[in-house]
Amino acid sequence: MSQAPDMPRTLKASRVIARFTVRVALLVGFAAFGSVGFGRSLAVLLWMSIILCALAGLVRREPLFRTSLNHWDEAAAFGALFALVHIANDLTSEQPAL
Repeated sequence: MSQAPDMPRTLKASRVIARFTVRVALLVGFAAFGSVGFGRSLAVLLWMSIILCALAGLVRREPLFRTSLNHWDEAAAFGALFALVHIANDLTSEQPAL
């Protein structure tokens, strides 16, 4: 019996970026149908994505600060998007002073 060759532990950067793009598109699609509003729904979904990417990085034992992209980099990118959405939500929810 021949054994299958070992799968590479790292993916090409283009595949990681494509995976991230598809995930963001799915999150935006789900947030569009959220009952609490687009901004709040997207913020919650991004927060969950941060947690899931961090868990995936832990389970796969991916090292931090590598030259190749991995789940930790995706978690950081989702964190940056979460911060932007959170700031935008705060700015739009403020009432103008009279």
